[in-house]
Amino acid sequence: ACFRLLCSLLIPALFLSGILCVCLVVLLCGIRLWIQQRRKQRSSAGRDGKQPLLVAFFHPYCNAGGGGERVLWCAIRTLQKKYRNVTCVVYTGDRDATGEEIVEGAFRRFNIKLIHPVKFVFLEKRYLVEASLYPHFTLLGQSLGSVFLGWEALLKCVPDIYIDSMGYAFTLPLFKYLGGCRVGCYVHYPTISTDMLSVVRNQDTRFNNAAFITNSPFFSKFKLVYYYFFAFMYGLVGSCSDVIMVNSSWTLNHILSLWKAGACTSVVYPPCDVQTFLDIPLEVEKSTSEYSIVSIGQFRPEKDHPLQIRAFAKLLKEKRVGQEPTLKLILIGGCRNQQDEERVNNLKRLCEELGVGNDVEFRINIPFEELKRHLAEATIGLHTMWNEHFGIGVVECMAAGTIILAHNSGGPKLDIVVPYEGRVTGFLAENEDSYAEMMACIFSLSPEKRLEIRENARRSVHRFSDQHFEDTFLLSVEPLFK
Repeated sequence: ACFRLLCSLLIPALFLSGILCVCLVVLLCGIRLWIQQRRKQRSSAGRDGKQPLLVAFFHPYCNAGGGGERVLWCAIRTLQKKYRNVTCVVYTGDRDATGEEIVEGAFRRFNIKLIHPVKFVFLEKRYLVEASLYPHFTLLGQSLGSVFLGWEALLKCVPDIYIDSMGYAFTLPLFKYLGGCRVGCYVHYPTISTDMLSVVRNQDTRFNNAAFITNSPFFSKFKLVYYYFFAFMYGLVGSCSDVIMVNSSWTLNHILSLWKAGACTSVVYPPCDVQTFLDIPLEVEKSTSEYSIVSIGQFRPEKDHPLQIRAFAKLLKEKRVGQEPTLKLILIGGCRNQQDEERVNNLKRLCEELGVGNDVEFRINIPFEELKRHLAEATIGLHTMWNEHFGIGVVECMAAGTIILAHNSGGPKLDIVVPYEGRVTGFLAENEDSYAEMMACIFSLSPEKRLEIRENARRSVHRFSDQHFEDTFLLSVEPLFK
């Protein structure tokens, strides 16, 4: 009787599931055909009779001033140089600026001038990928939000080639299987990494792992299960890429571990405008009444600006004696939104609390020439992000002739602040004490010794030039154009 009851329930359930699956497949096929039809109707042929190849970059924050945006504009300029019959499209949520203003901003901030016009597709639902919308399950929320934002992008413009240049991997299957596009991605930072899993497993408190979770074995185990599930999903969506570019050895290790697509994965170092900084004259420092320490990086929590301020305050407390030159900390970075602006206000309050309000300057969204001037005058370039995926700001500091003091992890440790021809190119630190100690050590060196380290660093950064990026980028994306 029980068996008959089970069969009477199971068979209809299986039958219904089969029907639903068939309906879903038919629906998805219908959507794909409809989208293909939209692509055919999209534009007329060019002067040579061929329809231009549409290459779309998914970059919702393309008007921000970070290293990811420099990669975007260099990639577009590189494609415009190489391929005549290509039209570049940028999906962006920067609706507060016109296309002309965005392109002008790229030139002003990064010294990048595009060869041909770019088409902008302005998205209305960028709020769906804002972290503030998801106080809990942020990774999952933002990833699902990116799918809806990607759907809006696909409906507004169906490209031939789709490149995610900002780390929204969950959009890749959407454009590949529904849009019928060849898809590629440039990964600046894995959305989840084995390091993040170890932070939760070891119950460490970090900016992305709150204290109430680390203090509870139950919440820690629950978050670990959630992270493993998310890592599995992230691996699935990422592995559907036709071309995968990563920005450093650190990112490569994580992406190979998670996506398992080694055959189409390559390291493409991000383009750093090293030549512009190398043009700054390098000479033995003249005696001065003030030394400056410069930090470059967007005002985001992972950049850990509070660590810089606390280490600087500790340095001042230990070093301010007699007639020594005064020290100034200059924090240079971009603010993307109101949350970033609030973060800057909190940092200013921290400076006041530590008594260094008059010794710390904030320079926000400044022009390129001003950035260059600050770097030319600085003695130390400071970087404090744990597991920075690459560190364009680190390279710029080294090229400009500052002595870099970076975090002993990620890209700076594995790719950038490494010995060049057996010689020291910079220094690494991990916490407030070691940063303060290392800054004191750098200032205690003779001007001649500092000059020697600066020269070593400069010689080492040529492998991060625009030209090197162009060569490796074109080699990597070539399969998308065949």
